[in-house]
Amino acid sequence: MNKMKVVALIVMGLALTHACTNFLITKGASADGANYISYNADSEKLYGALYHYPAADHAPGAKRDIHDWDTGEYLGQIDEVAHTYSVVGNINEHSVAIGETTFGGIESLQHQNGAIMDYGSLIWVTLQRSKTAREAILIMDELVTTYGYYSEGESFSIADPNEVWVMDLIGKGQGELGAVWVARLVPDGYVSGHANQARIQTFPLNDTDTCMYSGDAISFAKKKGLYPQNAPDEEFSFSDTYNPITFDGARFCESRVWSMFRKVAPGMEKYLDYVKGEDLSNRMPLWVKPTKKITLQQTMDFMRDHFEGTWLDFRSDIGATAFGLPYRWRPLTWKVDDVEYVNERAAGTQQTGWTFVAQLRNWLPPQVGGILWFGVDDADSSVYAPMYCGITDIPSTFSIDSGKIMEFSFDSAFWVFNMVTNLAYTRYNVIHPEVAEKIDYYEKRYITKDVPQMDEVAMKLFKSNNTEEMIKRITEFSVTTGNTLVEQWLQFWQKLFVKYVDGYVKEANPPHQNPIVHTPGYGEKWYEGIVEETGDHYKALDQDNNFKRARVSSI
Repeated sequence: MNKMKVVALIVMGLALTHACTNFLITKGASADGANYISYNADSEKLYGALYHYPAADHAPGAKRDIHDWDTGEYLGQIDEVAHTYSVVGNINEHSVAIGETTFGGIESLQHQNGAIMDYGSLIWVTLQRSKTAREAILIMDELVTTYGYYSEGESFSIADPNEVWVMDLIGKGQGELGAVWVARLVPDGYVSGHANQARIQTFPLNDTDTCMYSGDAISFAKKKGLYPQNAPDEEFSFSDTYNPITFDGARFCESRVWSMFRKVAPGMEKYLDYVKGEDLSNRMPLWVKPTKKITLQQTMDFMRDHFEGTWLDFRSDIGATAFGLPYRWRPLTWKVDDVEYVNERAAGTQQTGWTFVAQLRNWLPPQVGGILWFGVDDADSSVYAPMYCGITDIPSTFSIDSGKIMEFSFDSAFWVFNMVTNLAYTRYNVIHPEVAEKIDYYEKRYITKDVPQMDEVAMKLFKSNNTEEMIKRITEFSVTTGNTLVEQWLQFWQKLFVKYVDGYVKEANPPHQNPIVHTPGYGEKWYEGIVEETGDHYKALDQDNNFKRARVSSI
């Protein structure tokens, strides 16, 4: 296929995709010896909720309805299995966790008539049927082969307490059900990531311990004219064939992976021209080895990144307002004098519906060893609350029934966190530091106190063969933690609203009736910009029409 035609198809496809971010940390790279995968689910149409599928037994011949996760459209039915496992969010009772990011890929391969499995259903059906990450990959292959693949190209993070895998998958387009894919085991001690750009290039063809792929991953590309018939299989690159890198793929997508990599591994500055979109031949590695062990809280903070301190940092120009706002309201691209410009696309973004870090610990029973640290809305202003993977109920404030994307509710974690987040957006460098401090308080308490204490209680019950009580206790803990957090976060919003109302910063001043009032204004740089733009328009005059010297007015 003509190279320019391929690139054009990729660009058209990218414009339609949802944008998410995943990072993968192996147990040899983590400070506590657990595997982590993290996920920001980003879409302005996504209501942030914690899904729950209880374990169930099914009669022979039972069917399951499949609805497209993005739109709710009915796609068809699949055969149900005899028993399905409990799933909470993106983790199941066996501590298997799956995340994704959409890369789109060649447009002609993005959808197929008659296909039933969309990417969301593929995740949750697989979680209900798998006990390990390897098994999950094989089940995903079986599902798309049997029922077809409805969605665009996807990258998946698939992990259990012992292994972490990254998988790229794209459908076969019209006329043929199924998908082509490749999955690679992230070497222990390394970290990886993906963010809406396929990242697996060449891969070992005869190493089933570390690499799995569909049998026609290469032959299908040759059949479709995407890879030369006489080209060696060993040089086949999945990413370069099915999702060739473009300016958009580098600048909007790979940049997020680069920003995480640069925090943990040396030498990443040599890829700056690549993520700027200037040198697309200088591809980054699929994984890097960190110089220091990565903590759970660091992994949470990766999801909040805004390219701080890099060439891509966008907190200082006029688009950041007077308050250093590390966000740009959509659209992602814009024009001036018929020239296109871009906003940076960071991991931490306003359109996140929900976010998680899955912590997978192999030294504990599966129901306790897996924790889905779950938050809603923008990760930069959300608290990751611990949800044990073996729980049988979820916090009501986090459930899909707590609210809707177009209906506000004080009983909804999503809307309560949005209240704090959007208040902080108005004066980010004034308000957000207080939000970040509160987040740090909760997460440190959960990580260093609450969860260790619950682990200890759970292990005592497990060792005494009282698994039923263990499940009951971790469920009570998770439900109470989530609901209490939302209740307290609403109180926090009330405090912030009173303190920062009308552009002021007000502090209580007991026993006096009136508060202490601060007027931080807009900052020196912003005022200088106003003067540069308007000249003498706002200059103050004295009674003789002379310019006044600077002073402070409280009018």
